[in-house]
Amino acid sequence: MKEFWDQRYAAESYAYGESPNVWFRSRLEGLKPGRILLPADGEGRNGVFAATLGWEVVSFDISEEGRVKALRLAEKRGVAIDYHITSMDGFTAEADSFDVIALIYAHFPARVRRDWHRRLEGFLKPGGQVLLEAFSMSHLPYIVADPKIGGPRDPEMLYRVTDIVLDFAGCRPIVQEECEVSLAEGDFHIGTGHVVRYIGEKN
Repeated sequence: MKEFWDQRYAAESYAYGESPNVWFRSRLEGLKPGRILLPADGEGRNGVFAATLGWEVVSFDISEEGRVKALRLAEKRGVAIDYHITSMDGFTAEADSFDVIALIYAHFPARVRRDWHRRLEGFLKPGGQVLLEAFSMSHLPYIVADPKIGGPRDPEMLYRVTDIVLDFAGCRPIVQEECEVSLAEGDFHIGTGHVVRYIGEKN
């Protein structure tokens, strides 16, 4: 998997563009800046955007090429982010140490997803929020109709909002929905797809 992402991110252009995810941007702009964690932050478009708003950003990913691109983008935007090369299992942080955890198209296999999400929840402060947008189980027909939309083809990597609510059992759901969305993110998220959106506030 690391090799796949290193290859994708090795190109000069940004695979998913330099601009943040539209939904993430709209949600983050309404929050008071604090400390934010972005797992699977790839080339850093979302982490760097958060930093431009005054957030203290900690990002991580398994791709070294992704980190190179993220730091280049941060320098271009005149901000700094703390970007780690590590897996979900390898990342550690103090409990209750982040105001927001943002999971933007961070797809994990079903066999580990719940454990990993609950581990992340432990890093979130009481009153802090989880922001999640990812492709839903209903997304597969959209890939067949238009492969440019991207996203996992393995159903085990796709999400149901009911499962996400259960994953973050220590949070109060604020937003829990599945909906159609139009994406224009770089070369690999182009077109119409179907997503899960979740916001949870930690109890």
